[in-house]
Amino acid sequence: MKKALVIYLSITGNTRKVAKSIYEGILKAGVEVDIVDINQADDLDFYDYSLVCFGAPSYNWHIPKPAEEYLKAKFNRYMKEGRIVPSAPKIEGKNCLIFCTYSGPHTGIREATPAGKYMGQFFEHFGFTVLDEWYILSEFIGSEINSTLGSMGDIRGLPGDKDLERIQQRAFILSSNI
Repeated sequence: MKKALVIYLSITGNTRKVAKSIYEGILKAGVEVDIVDINQADDLDFYDYSLVCFGAPSYNWHIPKPAEEYLKAKFNRYMKEGRIVPSAPKIEGKNCLIFCTYSGPHTGIREATPAGKYMGQFFEHFGFTVLDEWYILSEFIGSEINSTLGSMGDIRGLPGDKDLERIQQRAFILSSNI
């Protein structure tokens, strides 16, 4: 039986909403799935899952410190256990989806892609195949100026219900094919 994990860090609630939609899509595909905030995920072993969906917001082209520290701790653990080896060979049946929420008030999605690429690199070192990177436009919580006058226009309320529905459908399709 395939098993999936949705693990995320959410500061304002945007990434949590996306994680929940991904979780629901995977569940509808009939895949056993767990959803966990990284603050409660110390003992998880990514290698117990066929699909790991890892998400965090983008801040200043990077992920927040708690997400970075979590991934670095996993990297160090797996390195000590000998799971990370030179040339990072892919492990059959180990897949990853990266998702990143962003507001991009200055240059749009280009502010988020470095954060998504950074997260994906950890999983490539782990031997996982990164199936995709999803970048989800989200309200800049706490800043009306950046939510209304930034490069993305008025993004208040994003991700909205239709966005979350599309994310759920994409997660269904993605997890049906693992």
